Amino acid sequence: MENTQVEVLLVEDNPEDAELTIRALKKNNMANKIHHIKDGDEALDFLFAQGDYSYRKIENAPKVILLDLKMPKVNGIEVLRVLKVDARTNKIPIVILTSSKEDPDIQECYRLGVNGYVVKPVNFDDFSKAVANVGLFWLLTNQAPQ
Repeated sequence: MENTQVEVLLVEDNPEDAELTIRALKKNNMANKIHHIKDGDEALDFLFAQGDYSYRKIENAPKVILLDLKMPKVNGIEVLRVLKVDARTNKIPIVILTSSKEDPDIQECYRLGVNGYVVKPVNFDDFSKAVANVGLFWLLTNQAPQ
């Protein structure tokens, strides 16, 4: 990927869920600058411009991160924890997009500073609407700090 601005960073290990999320964003004309990453370890490399992503500039942060919780290598809660304690990344809006309705996960994510928590609906139309609402808010409505 060239060094262009990523607006949406999708961190999702399930290929079907990733495809549905990307389709929902495209359907609502919000997928111009989406970058899909398959695990938390790669997400941290991307966001901190290290490893395979050392060509990036850490200042070129996405407008929003859509983050799954249950992933290999580094899970979503650990990614959230790392991002929210680092001054270079703690202002990036992070929305959990997961199938977990477990209260401890929800509580921990909000304790760590997540900006939103969306449980993936099973029905594609409902899922598409949920992703569109998240995208519309974080990409078009929200005023982010400079």
